[in-house]
Amino acid sequence: AFSGNTNADSVVYYKLQHSIKARFLRFVPLDWNPNGRIGMRIEVYGCTYRSEVVGFDGKSCLIYTFNQKLMSALKDVISLKFKTMQSDGILLHREGQNGDHITLELIKGKLSLLINLGDTKSHPSNAQINITLGSLLDDQHWHSVLIEHFNNQVNFTVDKHTHHFHAKGEFNYLDLDYELSFGGIPVPGKSGTLSHRNFHGCFENIYYNGVNIIDLARRH
Repeated sequence: AFSGNTNADSVVYYKLQHSIKARFLRFVPLDWNPNGRIGMRIEVYGCTYRSEVVGFDGKSCLIYTFNQKLMSALKDVISLKFKTMQSDGILLHREGQNGDHITLELIKGKLSLLINLGDTKSHPSNAQINITLGSLLDDQHWHSVLIEHFNNQVNFTVDKHTHHFHAKGEFNYLDLDYELSFGGIPVPGKSGTLSHRNFHGCFENIYYNGVNIIDLARRH
């Protein structure tokens, strides 16, 4: 509860200890000033927020090629927001020479993270991991995604719901190129997943290990 002013002109200012992220704010008056007229005026000041947005038409993709010497092999952090009205589409794809690939895909309104080993003969028990989170994500609202990989520990988060799993050595075996594609799979694909649909919608604030991908694309 917040106490207001006691006259017609003064302003009472409150700074919250923690930030709030919300689509709507609702204020419920608990009591009025007994010595004055009933009335209420409120101003809300937001925090600094940087927004970089890119749109995809279902036929395009954004490819980021990075320097392997500048990247750590043990840690990867990918974060982005997306919104779409389509229930299916590729959000993220990375593959290797032997058919290994990591794919983040929207399937029937749910988000699926697929980690696939191309060499199933050498590692048959660890050939594939498929984690699904969320539902009705094709509602044209923004949804946040975070993928954290450190050693063999993986955190997959969609809208603050996290699935934590241990990769059991899969990432030690994965032979991946130093290239990430967002919104689709570039042709020709080595992983045999060309039948999957490209993403049709918007991405906001794509970050890979701290690099702002959309800003980098705007600046070529």
